[in-house]
Parts: sequence; C-alpha cells; structure tokens
Amino acid sequence: MKISTKGRYGLTIMMELALKFGEGPTSLKSIAEKNGLSEHYLEQLIAPLRNAGLVKSIRGAYGGYILSRETNTITAGDIIRVLEGPISPVDFTEEDDPAKRDLWLRIRDSIADVLDSTTLSDLINFKEESQADNYMFYI
Repeated sequence: MKISTKGRYGLTIMMELALKFGEGPTSLKSIAEKNGLSEHYLEQLIAPLRNAGLVKSIRGAYGGYILSRETNTITAGDIIRVLEGPISPVDFTEEDDPAKRDLWLRIRDSIADVLDSTTLSDLINFKEESQADNYMFYI
C-alpha cells in the first residue's frame, strides 16, 4: 500500500488544525502557504474530511476549519481511510494460496494497528519534540 499525496497532505491539514486546536479557525490558505502546498488541492481534500465529521467549517471573514473532536480522539487511520479508502497492501481473493493470504492479512493488520494507535496528539507531540532537538550550539 502506497499512501498518495491525498493521504500525506490530509495528514498535514489535520496536524496543522491540531496545532491550532482551541484557538479558532485556520484557513486553508495559511496551511497551504506554510507547507508550500496548493490551496486548490487542499480544498479538494477538506471536503471528504468534513463529510466524515473530522473537521467543521466556519464561515465568515475570520473563518476556516477546526477539528470536530479532541486531538487525542482522531487517529491517522481515521484520516487515511477517509482519503485513501480501505487499508490493504494487495488485493487478494479466497482462491489465493492460504499462506500468502495469511501474510497479506498480517501485513494489513499491522499497518492498521499503527495507524489506529497513532493520534493527532501523538503526531504533533512528535513534531514538536523533533523540532526541539534541532538546536545548534556554537562554541
């Protein structure tokens, strides 16, 4: 399974909204500019996220998008499934060799386990921790 730009950019949108959680709406324009992405493409991605109930839109001059739930209740799996569809490394049928089918099922379940156990809180905390380690000291 290869995650396309839809999944990767969708995670970017959601992480940016998570970083601003509780501070009010964030515009797609600001997310696009900050991350060097196409605002038009982000507009296409936000619709399924809104339809799935992961984000809410706020109208008006100071409008934008906010998360619909707490950051620790939205998982990477929620986002990837909305934008990419079911998680499966390969398409297989019941006629496939049982040993290979078992392998594909275990791989699928492992991927799903990682995605479903990683919340937006985890992702933004990891991002903040990795940026904190980037200090440069001069002697």
